[in-house]
Amino acid sequence: MEVLTKRLTIGDSIPEFALLKQNGERVAISDFIGKKYLVLYFYPKDNSLGCTLEACAFRDEYEQFVEVDAEVIGISSDSVETHKE
Repeated sequence: MEVLTKRLTIGDSIPEFALLKQNGERVAISDFIGKKYLVLYFYPKDNSLGCTLEACAFRDEYEQFVEVDAEVIGISSDSVETHKE
């Protein structure tokens, strides 16, 4: 896995990267750029109370994001297996 070494700041373009979804399917940022708004949220640990609450908040409001043509993607360094849980 490639690790970003450049610190991003407000206004920077997002670098191209791809990750595996919980079902093992590959998803790339380029699948969305210029097509939808993109909301990325980063969380440290699957199945932890705070992170689960954060993910549930995005889930509960997901239709509002869809209404403005946005996709929500949560990212952590945990494995595909723990994402499924």
